[in-house]
Amino acid sequence: MNSTFLSVLYLLLLVAGAVGFAMHLYAQWRFVRIMRERYADKWRIIACPDEGRPSRVRTWARLQQVLRSNVPELFEDAELTRWHRIWRYAPWLAWPCWIGVLVIQATTAH
Repeated sequence: MNSTFLSVLYLLLLVAGAVGFAMHLYAQWRFVRIMRERYADKWRIIACPDEGRPSRVRTWARLQQVLRSNVPELFEDAELTRWHRIWRYAPWLAWPCWIGVLVIQATTAH
């Protein structure tokens, strides 16, 4: 293939992968912000453990459990559901792009 085409494809895949992962993180941040603002009582269930001291790692782990479930859809909040879906599907865009970058690197290495 043309090296210019591969260079452009490489950069596009690299940027698309980075954008996908960035959207995954940003969607999680937006989800948390909406939960804190609109559903403070429900957010406390995630942020405050039943036993032991609260910590950021424990809160993050509990948040991951919530995000991996279908619980966010039960709120019937369109914005919350949208950010939950972006969080869920953004890596499905990012990983194939970055795998494509690795394939291009492997096939064009000298």
